[in-house]
Amino acid sequence: MNQLSSSKNKEYDLEERTVKFSEDIIEFVKIIKRDDINRTIIIQLVRAATSIGANYCEANASSSKKDFRNKIYICKKEANETKYWLRVLAKYHSDLKENIRMFWKEAHEFHLIFQKITNTLDKKV
Repeated sequence: MNQLSSSKNKEYDLEERTVKFSEDIIEFVKIIKRDDINRTIIIQLVRAATSIGANYCEANASSSKKDFRNKIYICKKEANETKYWLRVLAKYHSDLKENIRMFWKEAHEFHLIFQKITNTLDKKV
């Protein structure tokens, strides 16, 4: 398998994509100066962003369809919360808006993906 197709496959590997998102968020927040306000926002952002992938892994190891749907629904909620904290962070760090916009877009795509999964599961019931 060549480099390009290997890279393309990872783009569609949701578990890998959510892990990469978590890693990238953690690396990103390391550059933000800590103060009383930023500290709280950063903690919340990291918790929400890393929870997307953790819950997706849990969904893949679920014991039932109901458990799977619940974990996917949590993924969707955590993606929304991540977008919220990114928006708050962007308000006070205009110098980081481009990076934040990239992360927000990825979190939004996760939200759409997980929404589609829950919609599909709900139609099957």
